[in-house]
Amino acid sequence: MSDSKQPSDPIEPSDSNAPHDARPGATAAATDAAAAPVDRAPADGSPGDPPPPNWPVFLISGISILAIALWAIIAPENADLVLNTAVGWIASNFGWYYILTATLIIVFVIIMAAGRTGKIRLGPQHSRPQFSLFTWTAMLFAAGIGIDLMFFSVSEPASHFLAPPEGAVDDPLNPDTDPNGRARMAVIWTLFHYGITGWAMYALMGMAFAYFAYRKNMPLSIRSILYWAIGKRINGWLGSTIDVAAVLGTVFGIATSLGIGVVQLNYGLHLMFGVPEGVGAQIGLIALAVLMATISTVTGVEKGIRRLSELNVILAIVLLAHILITGKTRFLFDALVTNIGEYLYELPRMTLDVFPFIQPDEWMAGWTLFFWAWWVAWAPFVGLFLARISRGRTIRQFVTGVLIVPFTFIAIFISIFGNSTLRLVLDGDTEFADVAANTPERAFYSLLEMYPGAPAVIGLATIVGLLFYVTSADSGALVLANFTSHTHDPNTDGRKGLRVFWAIATGVLTLGMLIVDGVTTLQGATLIIGLPFSVVLYLVMLSLYRALQVELDVTDSRFNSLPGRLSGQAGLSWQQRLRRATSFPSRGAASRYLKSTVIPALTEVAEELRANGSDARLDTSEVVSHKLPQAALTIEFEDAEPCVYQVYPVAAQMPSFALNTAREGSDAYYRLEVFNTEGSRGYDVFGYTKEQLISDVLSSFEAHLEFLRISDGTPPDVAAASTTALTTDWEEETPEKTRTEASDR
Repeated sequence: MSDSKQPSDPIEPSDSNAPHDARPGATAAATDAAAAPVDRAPADGSPGDPPPPNWPVFLISGISILAIALWAIIAPENADLVLNTAVGWIASNFGWYYILTATLIIVFVIIMAAGRTGKIRLGPQHSRPQFSLFTWTAMLFAAGIGIDLMFFSVSEPASHFLAPPEGAVDDPLNPDTDPNGRARMAVIWTLFHYGITGWAMYALMGMAFAYFAYRKNMPLSIRSILYWAIGKRINGWLGSTIDVAAVLGTVFGIATSLGIGVVQLNYGLHLMFGVPEGVGAQIGLIALAVLMATISTVTGVEKGIRRLSELNVILAIVLLAHILITGKTRFLFDALVTNIGEYLYELPRMTLDVFPFIQPDEWMAGWTLFFWAWWVAWAPFVGLFLARISRGRTIRQFVTGVLIVPFTFIAIFISIFGNSTLRLVLDGDTEFADVAANTPERAFYSLLEMYPGAPAVIGLATIVGLLFYVTSADSGALVLANFTSHTHDPNTDGRKGLRVFWAIATGVLTLGMLIVDGVTTLQGATLIIGLPFSVVLYLVMLSLYRALQVELDVTDSRFNSLPGRLSGQAGLSWQQRLRRATSFPSRGAASRYLKSTVIPALTEVAEELRANGSDARLDTSEVVSHKLPQAALTIEFEDAEPCVYQVYPVAAQMPSFALNTAREGSDAYYRLEVFNTEGSRGYDVFGYTKEQLISDVLSSFEAHLEFLRISDGTPPDVAAASTTALTTDWEEETPEKTRTEASDR
């Protein structure tokens, strides 16, 4: 569409007291808000109703999880044998695959952010971020904290120090001869496993969820983000298979985190209150998580749990500060700076290092491969949260924030706790070293016991771990309910019954895996289940790449068709242009112009197109929020994206430089902006003559034809993938509303 702004004659005076209404684009009064996604009803319900279950996906995944859990509980020895055999086979034969997959994902997301696609918004073109930079950063910051971080920040550096992978460090810091070299690399390996490699997987899924849901108006589901990879086949058995793989991966990822939380909290309660360690106490903790998730679902106290989660972030920072201040502060700061520098230096080498000559399969399976599988399993869960809080940001902003902000906190946390651990080990505390490496659930508490105020600090750590544990179970049940539902609206969640079921199923699976062989079994099961779902990540990259290339084709088509669009514009006198530039129409003026000029012009174009054999239709429904008509001309193409030219009323704040034209009691005027399926094109057509408006429609049509020519090689079912229901009410979403919904994740 043309962005030229030519005036018409006459110009209506702005004389009504129009309120500042909701609008699709950012205004002077609401530059931090973005337009809401299309408000579409579920398949068999009214708007806002919980979506119906996806029965095939729910039944297959639910029965599979319960069957695996019961197998582990009834025959733990057989389960242990089978799982260990499978883990060994995967580590021996597919270690290279996990390493290569993780590397390709990092490269992909960085290229998407750094290239031309980085400017594309995760939402309509006119949308802006729902949260301020500070708030968004804080939410990303919180996403980097979890009970597993408390578990591994102490035990993993100790384990790598005592048993590093052979050849992992080159001279002069040979780990076999230099304990300081082993200590330095022990923290680097821990940072590597919690670093940007895993966050790139989250960024990939979050970017895909946000792009297809908020820019393409597709359901917020796994199937939607794969449509551009496999087309209409996603609606059949292949789509159901992918959904089941996503659900199984997510369940095992959550169960692993819950299992880690259970054994660590069990020891914390033993230390504080003498609660015996064992299956009995662990069953009680699992039951607590299931109960809290059920109460949250049935009674609607989700907001209270969200507040606890926010409080928990603060408590975790207090815990971190205590170790930093009461420990060897200078040493910890020195080590932090060194760790970050060495991590960035070693990252390229470590990312692709499979140790082909020494093949430490057991070490790889227990550490790098497990972590990559764990990140893969959690990617849909965390990606969904990242998408919900990032609507309106560009791909470049999103990827940069996700890769840097959470990892910054993780690096600080691991460096402080990890180096505090290694300092004790290097100083000769062999007993602590043995505890940290061989009983990791005790490592964190054993470290805290060596600092001032140990009883209070241990109590604080137990509270932090318990809150992380409970909120993870609640959020996990919610996401799994969504994944097993026919979700058509990004702002609706699965039915309560599904959430309760998944809370119970995840708890039973966690218990079954712990009975077999504790956390080790959960790690092995995650490594196995992550393998099939990793294939989905390749399909996500293909789907996203194709869709973003079409975006670039649209941009190129507009540039290529620019000469013809400019030559078709009719000129007006400078007096007319001046009057139009200083006009701020009221609701009444906008309504009269829409009815007298816009609708008749688009009607004539639609009739002419139909006379020439085109499938054209005109929608003139009312925008409820403004009580004004809108006009949307849609031209359909077989197996291709339709051309949409929509004139939509946008309420805008009266600018300060227009005070001399302001009306008493009114602080708003209306822009009649041109929209397409991607959102606002950013220019106002109020005041165009009928001929000018028709010329602008034809310019848009010509640009679309050029786009179809450029993208002619796209498979037919993929080319039509972005065809969505016409948006006739681009309703603005307030930051507070979105913050509440995003926090559910």
